[in-house]
Amino acid sequence: MQEKQEKTGLVWFRNNLRVNDNSSLKKATENHKNIIAIYFFDPKYFKIDEFGFQKTAKFRAKFLIETITDLQKNLSDINITLLTYFDAPEDKIHTICSQFSIDSIYTQKEWTKEEVDTNNLIKNTIPENVSFIEDYDQFLYHPNTVVTDFSKIPNVFTQFRKKLEKKVEIQELNTIQKLSDTNLIENNTKIPTLTEIGFQNFEENKKTAFPFSGGENSALERLNNYFFETKKVAFYKKPRNGLVGTDYSTKFSAWLANGSISAKTIYWKIKEFEAEFGANQSTYWVIFELIWRDYFKYISLKYHSKIFKIGGILEKEYHWNSDSETIQKWIDGKTEDDFVNANMIELKETGWMSNRGRQNVASYFAKELLQDWRIGAAYFESLLIDYDVHSNYGNWMYVAGVGNDPRDRKFNTKLQAERYDANYKFRKLWLQKTLF
Repeated sequence: MQEKQEKTGLVWFRNNLRVNDNSSLKKATENHKNIIAIYFFDPKYFKIDEFGFQKTAKFRAKFLIETITDLQKNLSDINITLLTYFDAPEDKIHTICSQFSIDSIYTQKEWTKEEVDTNNLIKNTIPENVSFIEDYDQFLYHPNTVVTDFSKIPNVFTQFRKKLEKKVEIQELNTIQKLSDTNLIENNTKIPTLTEIGFQNFEENKKTAFPFSGGENSALERLNNYFFETKKVAFYKKPRNGLVGTDYSTKFSAWLANGSISAKTIYWKIKEFEAEFGANQSTYWVIFELIWRDYFKYISLKYHSKIFKIGGILEKEYHWNSDSETIQKWIDGKTEDDFVNANMIELKETGWMSNRGRQNVASYFAKELLQDWRIGAAYFESLLIDYDVHSNYGNWMYVAGVGNDPRDRKFNTKLQAERYDANYKFRKLWLQKTLF
């Protein structure tokens, strides 16, 4: 290991909001005796987008504040101070570099346009002798082990999955050593409240299927509960298309989305469970879903900004509408389809929707109502607690027929309701004022 430097390393947290299995944190601790961490509640992520939606609405904002509060505590436990700002990184990092004699910035590798633009602005303001060190830290299969040319990523998921499962190993977890308490510094910054970001405080809807709080500790608690306390992971595959309750699915997605837990942590915990209790289709299927998550990230790496274009990665020229009245009825759960309505009301009231629900309402929006699928994707971005740019736009392209579905399917929402909500339990839960 190289000799530690006297200069200070800055760990800039983005969507890697955890202490465990964090490669940026590991690299910083290996190369510096002095480390400071920083997180920005970037105002541009709370602004109104081109379709009229707030990019981050109240549900994800609340979850984020809980996450950063947790992160600050966990970093303090290993003697690292987390500075927090409600400010743009490009307006602040150069000052931090000067104030604390920073010689290296460690951060998660991002590649979508907004994040890359922010990186470039930062690089233009920091001194030339400050290293900007990035690492892909949001994958199950690290890109360095998968491919050197992203253009060679297959356009069909099954081909991608089979090749990875056959040839690529999952890396071990990154472990972080506790620093000396002399590393802690005085912290005059504060984590903003919901009202300081611009929201009103709100009570969680008691009917929500996602009653969990943000943060690494909550993620690990859920992981342990789902795997070892209840052993529900052994039965995951059958109820995964459920609609009601906390345990029809793992519910890991929100913590994965902001990096409170890594995909590798979940993978190795599955392997631990399988070693003790045996492997089956359900334990494999959780890994299968993690590979899907990776796949959309690789598609994003392959096609870059095409995932945000109306023609998608296929550059298809469909005719799309943008009728405000039709769109608002979809948002408000006032379409002609009660299954779609129930799911949309759940989203509006809780910031959560099941995977089955998402596929149905997205297909209905794009292929029944024939509205511009990017508007639906932007609405999901605003509301969903577990919003992940790659999965969100990848899935929306998929159901809209401009992405990775080789069969270009359309969901029959009536048949889907009969299959997955035959007893009307879900629709009664969310439509009782109008239906019953």
